[in-house]
Amino acid sequence: MEEYTREPCPVRIIEDCGGAFAMGTLGGAFVNAIKGFRNAPSGLPRRLAGSFAAVRTRSALLGGNFAIWGATFSVMDCTMVYVRKKEDPWNSIISGAATGGILAARGGVTAMLSSALIGGVLLALIEGVGIAVSRFSADNYRPVSLVERHKIFMQQQQQQHSQIVPRFYGESPEFNSSPA
Repeated sequence: MEEYTREPCPVRIIEDCGGAFAMGTLGGAFVNAIKGFRNAPSGLPRRLAGSFAAVRTRSALLGGNFAIWGATFSVMDCTMVYVRKKEDPWNSIISGAATGGILAARGGVTAMLSSALIGGVLLALIEGVGIAVSRFSADNYRPVSLVERHKIFMQQQQQQHSQIVPRFYGESPEFNSSPA
């Protein structure tokens, strides 16, 4: 639920845009470093120079593309919060679909619809996994009453006692009082 206690919308848009730019730039630097290294002529100095040149020329471009996606998604998410008057996973799903459609608008109606479908499905999967993980881990953070805590403690003590007593008498025959 940490996602729904975020900054207000004008700040959220700038924050998401900057975070997306940073992720895109770092990811682009990593991918382009490998790509530049592999595509450079043989020899370690040439390969390192090719790697550095590819990072320098391409990583900021990918970061900018991520920033545009992040800003568009945040604008759509804030719009959905304003229109629906609540913050829930449906806002993210609808925003992902709208972002995919908006960013593919230059490709025509077919490209818009397919990108909107892909964006909506991807965000639905992400939100679904987030909900499943939060429900799975919610039991770990459930408050336990004192009575329940005492019951659990007594059960653990009984289990430990039932494991220690047979082991004590079963390990060494000299302490066993039964005739041999």
